[in-house]
Amino acid sequence: MGVEFTVTELFYYPVKSLSGVSVSSVELDEFGIKNDRRFMFVDDDNKFVSQRTVPKLSQLSASVDAGKLQIKGDNIGVLNFCLDGFKKNEPVRIWSDLVEALIVDDDDTAVISQFLGKSVRLAFMPDSSFRQVDREYYSADKRVGFADGFPFLLTNRASLKDLNIRLQEPVSMGRFRSNIIFSGNHAYQEDTWLKIKIGDIPFDVVKPCSRCVMTTINQFGEKGKEPLKTLASYRKNEYGVCFGQNMVHKALGRISVGDMLKSAD
Repeated sequence: MGVEFTVTELFYYPVKSLSGVSVSSVELDEFGIKNDRRFMFVDDDNKFVSQRTVPKLSQLSASVDAGKLQIKGDNIGVLNFCLDGFKKNEPVRIWSDLVEALIVDDDDTAVISQFLGKSVRLAFMPDSSFRQVDREYYSADKRVGFADGFPFLLTNRASLKDLNIRLQEPVSMGRFRSNIIFSGNHAYQEDTWLKIKIGDIPFDVVKPCSRCVMTTINQFGEKGKEPLKTLASYRKNEYGVCFGQNMVHKALGRISVGDMLKSAD
């Protein structure tokens, strides 16, 4: 291993497309960060719902504690869901994958449906379900929750600084929904990495993360053109418009803010 950096922030996202939770330390299980994107909203056809089509989701936040999921927002108050309340076993669709999930009764999400203006139910991926990461880029058997394709997203503070210099109005790293943020010494140096180690946990760096319209939605559910328009002017490649790196973990354990990130440059 060559260069070393410091992990500065860690986030997990209990419900797909809702706000993330900043934490000082995380446990890694087979899915990735414990409780990361094990829940998601589905429509009446059991297809996943995200900010791409329902930007109002950005106004809701979630957390998991002691077997309870809490979802809150200014317009819905505080809603609590006990994990043992997820009983209906139904297949749900996320992208091209069909996954067995547990779903709560419609009545429990009626307030959320009313706020969103769209009928939604809440699905949970149990330990018994196995969703394979994208084999086009990672051939080994490796599971992932309801994240788009991989269990981890790594981003670099230096890359965000480079982007914000080009923008009329700077954006926060929250637009990119990172799991692990580090402070690099120059922008996009993570593009060249194939393997890293954080503390004692090794990771494979699988592919650049192609970005979508979700990066243009702010915390008020308002959609604009930036930062995607500017990113497209200098960060477009065969994967799309890219910012950050998708990763998979090679061991279980714990990582914390302040841990050293080591990589061969």
